[in-house]
This record gives sequence, C-alpha cells and structure tokens, in this order.
Amino acid sequence: MVEWWYYLVAVPAAAFVVNSLPYLVHGVSGQQFPTPLSGGAGTLDGAVRNVFWGAGNLIVGCVLFSLIWSGMSDPILLWGSVALAVILAALLGHLFVHRERRKPGKLA
Repeated sequence: MVEWWYYLVAVPAAAFVVNSLPYLVHGVSGQQFPTPLSGGAGTLDGAVRNVFWGAGNLIVGCVLFSLIWSGMSDPILLWGSVALAVILAALLGHLFVHRERRKPGKLA
C-alpha cells in the first residue's frame, strides 16, 4: 500500500509527460505550434521554443514521477498512471488532429 498523496502526484505527472509530446514532435520536425508563451490566440511559436517548452514539461513530469517512484510497484498506481496517460493522449490527439477539417461549432 502506498501513501495517499502518491495518487495525487501521479495525475499532474502524467499530464505533464503527455503534454510534452505534441510540443516535442512539432519542435523536432521543425513545424510551428502554439505555446502558452506565443502571445495569444492564432499565433505560433517556432521549433526551438516548442522543443524547450516540451522539454520543460517532460522534466517537470519526470521529477514528479521520481517523487513517487518507490510506489510504482503498487499495481493500482502503476496501471492507473498508464491508463491516465493513455486517456490524456487520446484527448490531446482528438483536439489537435485535423483542426482545419472541423466545421465551426462542431466538436467531433
């Protein structure tokens, strides 16, 4: 049995790690992508800033996971973290894929 706060730390840790993926992919491929520092809606950042933003998210997520690493032997915490990461990745994929093909006012 692990400490109760391990479960609370696992949520933002998984969120930071998954959130780093689109920034790192766009940055490494040389494409522009909006970051929270880009200056508002509709503005894009360059590849270098995306790599730094994605790496920062990845570092924060890994530091949070390192705090709970001793509890990752607990199957509930381990599989809960994996399931949360998959769900967050699916949600991010749904939000970012083919935005130009969506009709205004339609979410799906």
